[in-house]
Amino acid sequence: MATGWAGDSAVNDQIRDSIADEVQRARDSLPKGPGLDFCEECGDPIPEARRKALPGVRLCVTCQQEADRDSRVVSLYNRKGSKDSQLR
Repeated sequence: MATGWAGDSAVNDQIRDSIADEVQRARDSLPKGPGLDFCEECGDPIPEARRKALPGVRLCVTCQQEADRDSRVVSLYNRKGSKDSQLR
């Protein structure tokens, strides 16, 4: 199969790198440090079930949903595009 400027393993490299990026993004979104009894944003109590399910949790569900909505990142780099299209 002709791949233009790309090497033989370019597609597999792109897939591997995309997966690695998503795994790292998921790991970065996990709570770190000690959990809180009260939300650090609004001060509302964090339910015990949430604290048990997510050790290190720092936000209530409402604030977490807002933070998730705000943190959606748009990447300007098109790793899935062909190398030829990126050279233009």
